[in-house]
Amino acid sequence: MPTGSKLDHVYRRILMTKFFTKGWGKPDNLKRLFAFRRIVCKRETCYKLVPNDYPVSIVKEEVHSDCKILQGQFTSPFVKHLPGLLPKESETAHFQVILPKKWNSEHYKPICLHLAGTGDHGFWRRRQIMAKPLLKSAGIGALLLENPFYGLRKPKDQVRSSLHNVTDIFVMGGCLILESLALFHWCERNGFGPLGISGLSMGGHMASLAATNWPKPLVLVPCLSWSSASPVFTEGVMSGSINWDLLESQYFEDVALCEEIRHIIHKEEDAFRAGQEFAKHYPHSMTRVEELDKQRKEEITFMPRSSDLLPSNAQSGTSEKNRPLSGKNVPNFISAGLSPQATTFKEVQAAVQENFKEQYVPSETVSKQTVELLDDRSKEKLQSLPETAKQESSKIDKFSFLKHFYKTKEKLIELTEKRSEQQLPKNASCSLTKHRDREAYQFMRGIMDECTHLQNFDIPVDTSLIIAVCAKDDAYVPRESSTPLHEIWPGAEIRMLNAGHVSAYVLGQNTFRKAIMESFERLKTKYNWEERSHRCT
Repeated sequence: MPTGSKLDHVYRRILMTKFFTKGWGKPDNLKRLFAFRRIVCKRETCYKLVPNDYPVSIVKEEVHSDCKILQGQFTSPFVKHLPGLLPKESETAHFQVILPKKWNSEHYKPICLHLAGTGDHGFWRRRQIMAKPLLKSAGIGALLLENPFYGLRKPKDQVRSSLHNVTDIFVMGGCLILESLALFHWCERNGFGPLGISGLSMGGHMASLAATNWPKPLVLVPCLSWSSASPVFTEGVMSGSINWDLLESQYFEDVALCEEIRHIIHKEEDAFRAGQEFAKHYPHSMTRVEELDKQRKEEITFMPRSSDLLPSNAQSGTSEKNRPLSGKNVPNFISAGLSPQATTFKEVQAAVQENFKEQYVPSETVSKQTVELLDDRSKEKLQSLPETAKQESSKIDKFSFLKHFYKTKEKLIELTEKRSEQQLPKNASCSLTKHRDREAYQFMRGIMDECTHLQNFDIPVDTSLIIAVCAKDDAYVPRESSTPLHEIWPGAEIRMLNAGHVSAYVLGQNTFRKAIMESFERLKTKYNWEERSHRCT
């Protein structure tokens, strides 16, 4: 592992911040966010969400020896379009404006909006490291916007930067997209321009998202970010700060949700595709889940007789009326271990448990349906199935079967895992957890890519004004699994620092500022900004 990445890993282990400590978030919030994503990904529709006269207030002005600092605030436009999703503390957007005491030209007043990275609360860091040096060396003013959930906008019950839910990261992105538009409109009303936007790490990606919705040439310098937030939370060192146990349990405990997802699942990266499809087809996918949940609640009161659970060859003298109500063969998933008198749920469960105590797996009668009943997590333990059993179960309706027996699933898994210690190699006992991990992990990948991948948003108006600065050995923002930025935005320039994420953040500030200055010079030259501004006046 490169030196930079080693430092990234060590630094991440020092930090105590945990993410998504309360899980995925409310399903209804997901529903609204995925629908909103379809609007903000298109410049034509997103731009209309924030009028050019959107109210912004300046509440304080300070004059210092080297600059003038304005304090401002406004109600986030996100509140109007998705009320109830933002905590009350985050509804008011707070910002600072760093201006020269006197502009060098009345027709060229460049302003760059700097968005905060993970853990960057308040304005001091960006003001001292980026804003003031740029103002001093290039005459570029600055806008510093406080992130939702951070600093003055941090909820009272939130610890440091620990976002409670996965949905919070989508809420933050939606807020910053609309709030950036509001600030750009304010700048134009006050005669500032040309405009630019930049940010480090998470701030860099948020800047990229915001830039896609401005309908004019815009300087864009994303630093230490890439084309999607998905690898950050699933592959990078920050994935170790996520409460995966909680996400996994929530992912699997919602039976109706899992059934809906499994309609989509077909290949190895099932949950990844499911996450994308589930997000892409909101709200229809959520409606389908609600229908399945209602159907499950209605049908769970019905418990088929034990004789209905046995295949025809295990029921000597069984009449047609004792066949399953669906008319299909049901797998002999516990051999002939159920008593014909076991008609209640508890009796059936007791029979299941007793059968597993006596014999882990009936070698000749285990069907493919057994594997599916165990929520796919026991597949690696049951690979040696006879071909006849697989053929016998191929006609099974797995979803109706799961609906009737979903409550026994966890018990079956628990019993299977206990017996596996005697029946399987030691390392096989880890396979269930790994498979479960992989599903929640891939589902996270799917929804993150669907909602944050730049390929799902419009291309900025002028990609020649984009200079992305990345760290070659970045362990926070892995790039291997994502589409390269220059393929999504042809004409964008990618610059690499021979460092990791942390070392680039500490030592690369001059490189970041240089990229911003160069991009503003490109815009000034390409569009004859001073001459054009002079004609307009």
